[in-house]
Formats: sequence, structure tokens, C-alpha cells
Amino acid sequence: MRSISIAKGKGSRVWDSNGKEYLDFVAGFGVAIIGHNNSFVNSAIQSQMSRISANPQIFHNDAREALIKKMLEVLPKENSRMFFGNSGAESVECALKIARKFTGRKKFISMKRGFHGRTLGALSATWKPAYRQSFEPLLEGFEFAEFNSLESVEKLADSETAGIIIEPVQGEGGIFKASIEFMKGLRELCDSKGIALIFDEVQTGFGRTGKFFALGHYGIVPDIICTNKGMGNGFPVGATAARPEIFEALGKSEHQSTMGGNPLASAAAGATIEFILKNSLCGNAERIGNRIKERLSQARLEGVREVRAAGMMIGIELRAEAMPKIAQAMEKGLLVYNSGINVIRMLPPITTTAEEADRACEILEAVL
Repeated sequence: MRSISIAKGKGSRVWDSNGKEYLDFVAGFGVAIIGHNNSFVNSAIQSQMSRISANPQIFHNDAREALIKKMLEVLPKENSRMFFGNSGAESVECALKIARKFTGRKKFISMKRGFHGRTLGALSATWKPAYRQSFEPLLEGFEFAEFNSLESVEKLADSETAGIIIEPVQGEGGIFKASIEFMKGLRELCDSKGIALIFDEVQTGFGRTGKFFALGHYGIVPDIICTNKGMGNGFPVGATAARPEIFEALGKSEHQSTMGGNPLASAAAGATIEFILKNSLCGNAERIGNRIKERLSQARLEGVREVRAAGMMIGIELRAEAMPKIAQAMEKGLLVYNSGINVIRMLPPITTTAEEADRACEILEAVL
């Protein structure tokens, strides 16, 4: 697949250095959740930059305090203590440390096909052997259960298990949704054995699945939530939110991030949350995601085995390798990417319109 150099963007569209326009359904791997070059977020960052741009978490700051209040509006009330970092992997690393410190245990259970990051702790929880092999031995004590199989998890869970970490929707794994029964079973299992239940909402957070966090689809509350990607709409910022009694297991100076929660990141994230809520974008993500799924499913395309979606997390499982079709879509003006060998993955901005969704479907129908 030929490479392109993206020079600018607006909303769900980008332009390369030659001036060619594309519909961007990669969106920075789901980062540009409310669209490229969003003027509301830009204004918030610019305003904050004129005041102060660096302030460590040992001092209070009004931008960070405002972000905390906004996060409390969208998080479950139980997950009221939070740590700010810069990336999804950093959010996961913090969660693993909290779970270990709170339980006094060392073992973790994560899921086959799961992806949690590429730093050593997060990579230890990531399943794909190709990501792991060059860096082994990784952290000890990580085991992998079958996704959506409570029995598989129960066989691994014991008195030494500190945490169970799961993506409500597996993104890198191919857009597979956890069932309600499975998630409720995990909650009951963790309660009965004193295990911390960790939701990796790095990709599913901030309206992506039709709820502000995907946990809203399940009627349960995890002990720890990890998030990042869409949180700052392009500005690096992430968070780990936990129940107070779990979070407070961390002692003074046992976890820190120099850049985490800096004023610029706080302003960007606060503006992103406000924009999503004011414009009811969770509902738009559900409507447009369903529109794309229904159209592509009804098209009965010969090369397609299945279309899966959770809001605007969309996976098209093909009967052959995805990369040649991804290259053809790019030539026709649509940017998408892969999830494994044979799945086309789409993470469009949740501001995407029906017209833009239909145009993307036209291109995909022609390609597939």
C-alpha cells in the first residue's frame, strides 16, 4: 500500500500534501473523536496556553480541577478517584499497579485477542504473540482466558489473582463485543474472590460505542477504568479512574507522571467532554454506526463474512486479507485500517454525518 502524507484535516475529512481529499475513518486510531481541527477544543487549548501550560500534579491547577469535575459527570459515581497520564498504555500501567497494591496479589487474567498497550506491563496483558515475543520474558503472572467464556475465566481465577482486565469491545482483536451475561458474571466472580475488575476503555470511551463509556451497556461498574484515545481529541491525555478505597492503596509518590494532567491536556479533555455532551454525540455514534452496519450487511457483499459494530467501532470481516482492499479504498478516497489479517476496522469521528457515512459505504461496496 502506498504511503500518503496528511497535511491538514477538518471534521471527518483530511487532505494529503498533494491536496487530495479523503474521508478519514482511521481518525488517528480513534483519537480525533469529535473531528479534526475542532474549533471548540482549539479555542480551549489556545486560551489555556496564554495562561500557563505546565504545572505538575503536586500543585493544584484550575484547568485540572475543571477536568476532574467534568470527568465526575461522565464516570460512574463509584469511580471517583483518578490519575492523569498521557497514553492508554500509561493508564493500564497505573491500573495494574493499583490492583497489585490493593489486593497484595501478583496475578492477572486478560483475554485472548485482547490488546492493552506496548509498555512492559501493558504488553504482558496483551495476547498477540507477535507483539510479545521479541521482549520476553515479560512480567510474570499473566494468563489468558477465552473472551466471552466465564468458565474459562473461572478456571484461572484463584486466591492469588489481583485483577481481571478486559476491553468491553475488542478493537485490535477484530471488533468483538463482550456479552452482558459475561460481564455480569465477571463482576460476580470478582466480588466473590476479592479481585479487581479493570475495564480498558481506551478505545471504547468518550462516546465511541453509543454510551459515554461502554460500561453503560452492561449495567455494572468496574473497580478501575482506563481511558485515553478520544479523551483530548488529539492532545495526549489519559486517565485511570478507580473506587476510592482501591485508589488510596497507593502511597505517596508510588505513582506519578511529569506531563500527566498538565493544564493544556486538561483544557483539551474538558472541552472534548463538554462538546460531546452539548451535541448529544453518543446518540449520533449509535445512529451512524448502525446505519453503516445495516447498509453493509444488507449489501451482501461477496467478499464479506460478517459486519460487526458497537456504535462507531466497526469491523468488516473479509474472506481474504484486508490490506489489498484497504489500499483500494484509499485510492478511492477513504482511509480505513486493519484489525488482524482479514478485518477492516473503522473508527470515524463521532461527528460523522449520514452523508459521509453513505459515501464511505459506497466506496466500500465498490471495493468489496
